[in-house]
Amino acid sequence: MDELLAVRVAELYYEENKTQDEVGALLGISRWKVGRLLTAAREAGIVRIEIIHPRARRLGLERDLREHFNLADAVVVPRPEGADAGSAVAQAGADYLAAMRPVPKILGVSWGRTLTAVAERLPEAWATGVTVVQINGGVTLNRRAGTAATLASTIAQKGRGEVVLLPGPAILERRETKEAIMADRTVAGVFDLARRADAYLYSAGVDDSHSALIESGYLRGSEVALLASKGAVGDITGRYIDANGNIVDPALDARTLGLELDTLRTAQRGIFVVSGEAKRDIARAVVVNGLCSILITDEGTARDLLENE
Repeated sequence: MDELLAVRVAELYYEENKTQDEVGALLGISRWKVGRLLTAAREAGIVRIEIIHPRARRLGLERDLREHFNLADAVVVPRPEGADAGSAVAQAGADYLAAMRPVPKILGVSWGRTLTAVAERLPEAWATGVTVVQINGGVTLNRRAGTAATLASTIAQKGRGEVVLLPGPAILERRETKEAIMADRTVAGVFDLARRADAYLYSAGVDDSHSALIESGYLRGSEVALLASKGAVGDITGRYIDANGNIVDPALDARTLGLELDTLRTAQRGIFVVSGEAKRDIARAVVVNGLCSILITDEGTARDLLENE
C-alpha cells in the first residue's frame, strides 16, 4: 500500500466529502483503486470510524467475547465521553430484554442499583403477561428499604404481568433461621418458580464500602473487608465469590437467601449486566467461570476481560 496516497484518498473522501469517482479523478487513479485504498487505510488504522450515539455498540468486541468465553450473546456499549458508562449499559440491558425472543414467560431478577436503572429504562409493554420472580432476598434493614420489591414490580408492571416476591432478607443472622424460612411453603414455592424461569437478569456487587449489602444494613464494612482478605472479588445475588467462582465464606453463604449459583451457571439465558472499573474483577469471575450466558457491559470492561483473562 502507498501509505501517503492512502492518506490523501482518505482526506478527500472523509474530510472533503468527495465521491470515489471524484477522488480518483483528482489523484489520477481508478475508482476501484480508491476503494481499495480506503479499505487498506481503515485496516492499517490510518482511518478510524467511530459511531457516537448513546445506544451504539461495539460489534467487534461482542464477537470476540462470544467466541472467547463461549457466550450465547454479548452486548458492548462505548463509554460516552466524560460520562459514566453505567447509564448506557443500563439502557442496553433494557433494550436487550425488550427485544428478547422468545419473550420470557418467567423472568428471575435480582436487585441493586444497576438493575434498578435497567427497570427504569424498560419501555412500557416490553412483554405481555410475564411473571417476574425475585431470585434473592431483598427485604432491607434501613434506608434502601423497598428497592428489591419496587424493582421487580416495575419490570412486571411494564411487562403487563405479575410479580412474585421473595418474602425475606438477603442475609439472615442465623443459619437455622434461613433453613426455617426455606422450609416455609410460600418461600419454597417462590424458589421452585425461580428455578423454572426462562431467563434471569442480574448484576454484581463490589467487595468494598460501596456494596449495596452494606448500604442495606446486612453487612458492616469490616465484614466485607474480611471477605476481601479471604479472596472475595464481589458478590452475585448476595453470594461472595473469589476469582475462580468459589464461595469464599461457606458460613455466610449458608445464611444467604437466594437462588443457587449452579442454577445461573446452567441457565440458557442468564443475562449479566455489569459496568465500571470497580466491578471488573467480579465481572471476570462471573464470565470466566460460566456464571452467565449473556453479557451486557461497557467497552472498558470488555477489553479488560479479553486482555487479562
